[in-house]
Amino acid sequence: MHGSLSLRPALALGASLADQAYQLIKDDLFSFRLLPGERFTETDLAARLGVSRTPVRLGLARLEREGFVLASPRSGWQARPFDFERFEALYDLRIVLELAAVERLCARERADETDLLMALRDIWHAPPQQRLLDGRRVAELDEAFHCALVEAAGNPEMAQVHRDVTEKIRIVRRLDFTKDFRIDATYEEHGAILGAVLARQADDAARLLRAHIGTSRAEVSKITLRMLHEARGG
Repeated sequence: MHGSLSLRPALALGASLADQAYQLIKDDLFSFRLLPGERFTETDLAARLGVSRTPVRLGLARLEREGFVLASPRSGWQARPFDFERFEALYDLRIVLELAAVERLCARERADETDLLMALRDIWHAPPQQRLLDGRRVAELDEAFHCALVEAAGNPEMAQVHRDVTEKIRIVRRLDFTKDFRIDATYEEHGAILGAVLARQADDAARLLRAHIGTSRAEVSKITLRMLHEARGG
């Protein structure tokens, strides 16, 4: 196992040991402390967490269902190898869903405004001095922005599929917020997209949304390649 893996026995009140094992392992996967393709055992993880193998096994089973780890009968577990083609396909699906949501929103009457869109306006139209600077928090708000756009469109099945896609690409998507200039750009781009939606300018909203996702997609691909190279000692 990669030497920098840092599963910590930080026990949270009210959370089961299996939930904590799940979250700690997932954090290390998302931070590339556990590298794509790397093999590991339940015994090693249990020792690091200071718990029995049972909660570790339950946490890993949940991560396997979500597609983040693979089970191997003879060699324990493996962090899912990084597959750029899979992420490209997921980004394509994300764009289709969000463009469809924006089209629906722009086709509505202005009186049919939603609390979700108003809440987004309060965040993304805030003046520069009120913007957040913490990359992790902005990454969470970024996800919430895009999920809220789809949810506001009013199709719960579409929203659920979009949430599933969001979860699958989170491992690379949040890397977009490790650069200060991308945090500033996200505020500007989200504000412009939301402004076009609220003005019912469907063509502008679609163009801005496509450009925003495309820029983020290119940036995270570059960062991911660099991080993998550095983590492997390249």
